[in-house]
Amino acid sequence: MNLAFIPSPSTGVIELGPIPLRGYAFCIIIGVFVAVWFGNKRWIARGGRAGTVADIAVWAVPFGLVGGRLYHVVTDYQLYFSDGENWVDAFKIWEGGLGIWGAIALGAVGAWIGCRRRGIPLPAWADALAPGIALAQAIGRWGNWFNQELYGKQTDVPWAVKISEGPNRVADTYHPTFLYESLWCIGVALLVVWADRRFKLGHGRAFALYVAAYCAGRAWIEYMRVDEAHHVLGLRLNVWTAIIVFVLAVTYFVISAKLRPGREEIVEPAAVDLSKDSGKDSGPADSAEDSDSPEAADTSGPADAEAKEPEGDDAPQTADKS
Repeated sequence: MNLAFIPSPSTGVIELGPIPLRGYAFCIIIGVFVAVWFGNKRWIARGGRAGTVADIAVWAVPFGLVGGRLYHVVTDYQLYFSDGENWVDAFKIWEGGLGIWGAIALGAVGAWIGCRRRGIPLPAWADALAPGIALAQAIGRWGNWFNQELYGKQTDVPWAVKISEGPNRVADTYHPTFLYESLWCIGVALLVVWADRRFKLGHGRAFALYVAAYCAGRAWIEYMRVDEAHHVLGLRLNVWTAIIVFVLAVTYFVISAKLRPGREEIVEPAAVDLSKDSGKDSGPADSAEDSDSPEAADTSGPADAEAKEPEGDDAPQTADKS
């Protein structure tokens, strides 16, 4: 008998008057705000303008939500389009089901559109946001706890999660794979921040490091899960996806370091232009102040008036002030 475990909430919905507050959606929203807030701080530190990260996120987040849902529905189509299932459930995103692979892929398309409109290099923006995305994932995984999903094999370890009886699940204690992934994502965020400060990563390499580190953890965490999934050559589909994306991220990191070493000096041209304009505006004022000072005053007139040439041959030679 397991005496210590993590209890699951009795419901994933909190009724706030007529408004249902769903734990899954709440975690996703908090994660997005944390990612944008932290990304904004990193962007400003790189020389960008405040608010730019949020402006581009307006494009990236909706694209990411659509991409994440599409990946989930396509890879788990049997949950929505098989006999006895209601295809309308494919649109009920609040009930869970977002694939990070699709979210990042289509979210990158939205970010590219936003960056292009602002004249900003996408790799630099992605580098600033990378650790924030990892933190957003760490928070978002707790939405799975509210929905009692994405747990691992049965176990009696003290940190096991208690799952209640429900559709397609048996009441027992299981490995909390959502917790494992949440903690792993926090570690990934710390790794990216440290490496970025230590090695001055640029041109998308901080983002590539995030992707590679996340995939390394996702592969073994995914292997522990017991929920229904498609298998290829004995491995879950998401394990193969993690392996492939890991290889692509490492390859990009290595090639990028050779082709474009160092870090971008300018990440937002508009911010640089604004500072230049501010400098120009202060120029006339400075000149006016200088002209009022006694040192800068034109004294040539009085000097000429006082310096009268002596008459006669003994007159000394005077400097030509013409």
